[in-house]
Amino acid sequence: MFCRNQTSRATVARGSALEMEIRRGKFRQSVFMETPQDSDIQKKIDYEIRMREGACKLLAACSQRDQALEASKSLLTCNARIMAYMSELQRMKEAQVMQRVARRSSDAGPMDDRSPCKGKVAISDLRIPLMWKDTEYFKNKGELHRCAVFCLLQLGGEIFDTDMVMVDRTLTDICFDNTIVFNEAAPGFELRVELYSCCSEDDCSAGSTPRKLASKLSSSLGRSAGKKMRASLEPGACSPTSNGGGATILLPVPSVPGPKYHLLAHTTLNLSHVQDSFRTHDLTITGNEECSYWLPLYGSVCCRLAAQPHCMTQQMMSGCLRVKLGGEPQGWTNVYGVLKGTNLFCYHQKEDMEANVEPVLTIGINKETRIRAAEKDPQSKAQNICITNQYGGEEVTHTLSADSREDTQRWMEAFWQQFYDMSQWRQCCDDLMKIELPSPRKPAIVTPKQGSLYHEMVAPASGEGLLLQDNAVSAEIRALLSSYYNDSY
Repeated sequence: MFCRNQTSRATVARGSALEMEIRRGKFRQSVFMETPQDSDIQKKIDYEIRMREGACKLLAACSQRDQALEASKSLLTCNARIMAYMSELQRMKEAQVMQRVARRSSDAGPMDDRSPCKGKVAISDLRIPLMWKDTEYFKNKGELHRCAVFCLLQLGGEIFDTDMVMVDRTLTDICFDNTIVFNEAAPGFELRVELYSCCSEDDCSAGSTPRKLASKLSSSLGRSAGKKMRASLEPGACSPTSNGGGATILLPVPSVPGPKYHLLAHTTLNLSHVQDSFRTHDLTITGNEECSYWLPLYGSVCCRLAAQPHCMTQQMMSGCLRVKLGGEPQGWTNVYGVLKGTNLFCYHQKEDMEANVEPVLTIGINKETRIRAAEKDPQSKAQNICITNQYGGEEVTHTLSADSREDTQRWMEAFWQQFYDMSQWRQCCDDLMKIELPSPRKPAIVTPKQGSLYHEMVAPASGEGLLLQDNAVSAEIRALLSSYYNDSY
């Protein structure tokens, strides 16, 4: 549970150790004054709360199954984002307090301010294989069990969901075509992938379940006994359905009527799982065959997980340099240097870099590179920078010089930061991994002959293709939510 300081609009967990320290007077409430970053997160929380209210109203008004499933999916995603934002806000507040305490502590040692760069992490080509029984898949026997599923992906405070997919025994794999990109990932990231499922045969208007059951009991028990049973089952003034008070409900009624998604499986991916190829990862299954939302999962998930650290895609340092070419004492050339990725690009002038002209010299900067500040040049006030690489078993050294000692120090710091980023992001800095930008969501059509990594089989020829997403339904939901917010806020 969270409480809010009305003066500073700070969010602190009630009953936490942090709140106890504030009550003891160890920390002043001014420590929790809202920063611009806090304000941004608070705006995100407020926005998701409005989204959740709209999804609840839409879910209660839905009469079509597909609409209700999409609205319930949006509701679950909003709840997850609200909790993630609140947790992130709490961590930021505690970090601010710990930082101030460390600065004031007399016995605090020197603090290392160096931190690794952030980066992009993208997950795509999600595929979860299914393991149907022979009688269900080959012989097409038994009750046709169909579920609506989607994936929820969380990395830090960023949460995304995939398209909803309808799954039955005609499919051998659950495939999500979405490419999801997280833009502010640290090298120690943990990407949690959760698979949610909902039986599509469940009644979407859950609020009317007691009334329907009462009608059946009334007709089977007779007029007198059925009337009494119907009176006890139908929602009264205090029931959750009508938000009033009075009658007792024998069957529990959900707070929000409609279909409910359940966590079917999950896994957590980190930097060690990043590879510029399609890989298989273990999946932890939480459901069982007794659940209505159950699907026979193989126990693994296949995907492509790629990462692009900012040090590989952005200019980490740039400026004017002098490069010594050849062994002549006067063989210095003025260049414009750009440190990006695993190279130091040297252009004749800054305009050449902006015009994408080929650099006059490219010096490798990788994990094997050695950089040192050489002795002061007799003809210059600044120290030289020597960069040594191995090329074909031969050691090659390039000598650079900046305009001043301060510039030399800035370049040396940029090199050390680059090496530190490479050590933290590890294999992601060997080569630049490709990340395709997410394309607009389109209705995906999957036929029963969809392939599988685990099944070398073909579905019955008599099966028909399944339309997995109704784009018109999603557009209608978005329009209704947008109209609700414009009218209410």
